[in-house]
Amino acid sequence: MSKKVLVIDDDQDVRSFVVTVLEENQYIPLVAKDGVEGLEMIEKEHPDLVILDVLMPRGSGIRLYRKLKTDEKLEKIPVIMFTGIALRSFLKSQKVLDEFKGGEVPKPDIYLEKPVEPEELLAAIKKKIG
Repeated sequence: MSKKVLVIDDDQDVRSFVVTVLEENQYIPLVAKDGVEGLEMIEKEHPDLVILDVLMPRGSGIRLYRKLKTDEKLEKIPVIMFTGIALRSFLKSQKVLDEFKGGEVPKPDIYLEKPVEPEELLAAIKKKIG
């Protein structure tokens, strides 16, 4: 059975790129354009993996990431952060620290900085869900 991968990104070109990589490798792509829509899709579809952008206009990736890492029903879903922000900047960002109430920010399972080659994205997906 093919695995479901939810892509959450506000950039149509990025969504198209990721969906193409997923389809070409027999994954079932699910798509959301912001964190609010993404959470609805997660609760409805129970994806095997989430590929998440950080900066989005409605429902930030940071807020959704916190929800995924602190909700007992969702914490087992692997997350690939896929963003234009450097990991070091992400982990020290005031928005991130505020979301985690000054506590330790859990490091993302995999953190990819845009742009990436299709092979790099595919390798990350395979590492998390086979």
